[in-house]
Amino acid sequence: MIQAVVFDWAGTMVDYGCFAPLNVFMEVFRKREIAITLSEARAPMGLLKRDHISEILKMERVAGLWLERYGQLPQETDVDALYADFEPMMLAVVHEYAEPVPGALALVERLRQNGLRIGSTTGYTAEMMAIVTVEAKKRGYAPDHLVTPNDVPAGRPYPWMIYENAAALNVYPMYNVMKVGDTVSDIREGVNAGTWTIGVVLGSSELGMNEVEVEACDPEILKARVEAVTAKFQEEGAHYVIQTIGELDQLIPVINQKLQRGERP
Repeated sequence: MIQAVVFDWAGTMVDYGCFAPLNVFMEVFRKREIAITLSEARAPMGLLKRDHISEILKMERVAGLWLERYGQLPQETDVDALYADFEPMMLAVVHEYAEPVPGALALVERLRQNGLRIGSTTGYTAEMMAIVTVEAKKRGYAPDHLVTPNDVPAGRPYPWMIYENAAALNVYPMYNVMKVGDTVSDIREGVNAGTWTIGVVLGSSELGMNEVEVEACDPEILKARVEAVTAKFQEEGAHYVIQTIGELDQLIPVINQKLQRGERP
C-alpha cells in the first residue's frame, strides 16, 4: 500500500508556474550581457541551483553567446561567479513565492486523513528553504519532512533526497512511496529512486504559465501545451501525469490495486 507521498515544492505545491527562480536566473545572465530565453532558463529547473546555472552555460546557444562576449567558453569559475550573484538575489525574493497552489492544502488534508505521510524534496538550498518553509507554513502548508540538496551527496536526478525522506518517514520498500513533481528532473529523481512517479502539469515549470495566463489561454492552445508537457514527462518514465495537484489522491487506489497484484514501478 502507498504509505507516503514525496512532493516537490516550487511549481508543485507552492509558487504556481515556478516563477521565483526563473526571474532571478534571467537577471543574473542579463547582468553579464547574456540574453538567455525563458525556455533556456526553465529547461534545467528542479536541479540544485548551482547545477542549474552550469546546465544553462552548457547549452550550445548560450555557450556561443558567452564565447562571443568573453572570448572563451564558460569555465567553472564563471559558474561560481554567476551563482555568487544568484544566491543573494534569490534569498531576497523567495519569501514572495510561497503561496500554495490551488488544491494543495485540501489534498494534503485528505492524504493525512487517510494515514499517509508527507515528505518533500527541492532544488532549493537549505538556506532558501529556511525562508520558504516559514512562509508556506503561515499559509497552511507544512510537510512532515524536508530534504534539501545540502543534506545529501548530490541533488536531482540522484535519488538520495527521496531515500532520506523514506528513512525519516519510516517507509519501505520504495514502491510504497509516490514522488510528485513538475519538472523533468523531478521525474528522473522518482524513477531513479524506484518510486511511483507522477508529473503535474498545470502550475508546473514545464508549462511555464501563471494562473491568469492559463485562464485566458485559448482552450485548443492550452490543450496542445498540456499534451506536450504530458508527453515529455511520460518519455522520462512518469507512471502517471495529472493536470492539477488536487487530482493526485485519485491515483492512490489505482496504484494500491497494482501493488496488490504484485506490480511494481
